[in-house]
Amino acid sequence: MFVPFSVNDFLDRAVQVYGDRVGVVDEPVQPAASQGELTYREIGHLARRQAAKLDQLGIGVGDRVAVVSQNSSRLLTSFFGVCGWGRVLVPVNFRLVPDEVRYIVEHSGARVLYVDPELEESLKDVECEHKFVLGTDEDLYAAEGAEPQPWEPDEAATATINYTSGTTARPKGVQITHRNIWVNAVTFGLHTAVTDRDVYLHTLPQFHANGWGMPFTMTGMGVKQVVLRKIDGAEILRRVRDHGVTVMCAAPAVAAAVLDALPDWEGEVPGRDRVRIIMAGAPPPTKTILRVQEELGWEFIQIYGLTETSPLLTINRSRAEWDDLDPEDRAARLTRAGAPALGVRLSIGQDEETQGEVLARSNVVLEGYWEQPEESERCLAGGWFHTGDGGYLTDDGYLTIADRKKDVIITGGENVSSIEVEDALFSHPKVAEVAVIGVPSDKWGETIKALVVLTPDAEGGPETEAELIQWCKQRLAGYKAPTSVEFRDELARTATGKLQKFKLRSPYWEGRDRQVN
Repeated sequence: MFVPFSVNDFLDRAVQVYGDRVGVVDEPVQPAASQGELTYREIGHLARRQAAKLDQLGIGVGDRVAVVSQNSSRLLTSFFGVCGWGRVLVPVNFRLVPDEVRYIVEHSGARVLYVDPELEESLKDVECEHKFVLGTDEDLYAAEGAEPQPWEPDEAATATINYTSGTTARPKGVQITHRNIWVNAVTFGLHTAVTDRDVYLHTLPQFHANGWGMPFTMTGMGVKQVVLRKIDGAEILRRVRDHGVTVMCAAPAVAAAVLDALPDWEGEVPGRDRVRIIMAGAPPPTKTILRVQEELGWEFIQIYGLTETSPLLTINRSRAEWDDLDPEDRAARLTRAGAPALGVRLSIGQDEETQGEVLARSNVVLEGYWEQPEESERCLAGGWFHTGDGGYLTDDGYLTIADRKKDVIITGGENVSSIEVEDALFSHPKVAEVAVIGVPSDKWGETIKALVVLTPDAEGGPETEAELIQWCKQRLAGYKAPTSVEFRDELARTATGKLQKFKLRSPYWEGRDRQVN
């Protein structure tokens, strides 16, 4: 028997088995009216009304629906209300500036745009056929009793298009299918031992690789999901205490924020010997892992993956064989990317083109890049997904990421295309040459440094550095702007004029085993 996978499998189970259980606790403090606590039956009801509204608008199967929002119960419901009846959700990073959002809406061909109320004013000039502000529920959902038109599930159909920065100046739309989502959600839940006794805190942005698939995993298992709209270390500790949180996903900067809040925290640290924190974005140093384990008493789990892989490729969780190691040795082992997740095959490229590159095969690998067939063919060449990361496999089967072959900087868990930042800087009249690189940062893992050669009539100094940083912030999302600018007389290039970024990066990474942090 063959039954096609669908994202609604997760919601259908939650409604049937856990209908009266609180499924989500919406952010209480936000510009829109909070939806408060919703049971899984209520979430299912809202998803059906949302799908029925899209029917009324004439939004057909395969049409795209974009949403720009911070974490919210309405965004969570949209994963099902949009995708579950055959449309394609396009979750957009809420930190992007209007021009970046406009590009994604236009490139994806979205016919509907949902906008967070906090962004209504800044995105007022981003046009779409149908545009709604999240929170205006009388417009977002069809009337009570409305039922959506049935959709025959197709597991090969695109469920979401997630835009990610990569080797091009413009972000690429990653096509994630219902099958990709289903396999990722189930294997992620298996490896992290999710049960219906868990309570999940949405510290990770839900737009980011569909919240790593956790909205689906947690819904299918009937887990209570607590929405956190903005990252604040003390507030995370309060939510862990007040809601009995047991699991969360986060970039290293989030763990740093929680650790920074500890000195002012009164009383026992909440969640000790209960919370599992799943981290990715860049491997944190051993000392950070030790602090999470010893000062917070939380279990640290490391994963590695990309938006293109739904995202789970590897997982690193402490195992029985390490129980007798001292804490520092155990933490050091957890800095590795991890062992392949169930169903993932990894290889390290050996030919001239892929030498040292991490390659992957799995049911979680993307269908392709939206409207970019050449990029799709390149990244899936030879039947393997080309990650763009350099690494190696140890004798015990664990992957370590050693370098980044593509020009991508991961800062605070967000991908930034160095080419995109360079383009913004090149548009400044004082800039003659520029190279953007990632350098180590204790807070963000990596931070963005611009190496700039100025025009002959310009002078470099603190004022010019601030001017160039501000120039970028006016044109790109704030997290994409350089945090420092260094002025050079020239930049290292090959005989053919190509920038040698590995030479430009190397002085900042001296004394480290790898060129990523």
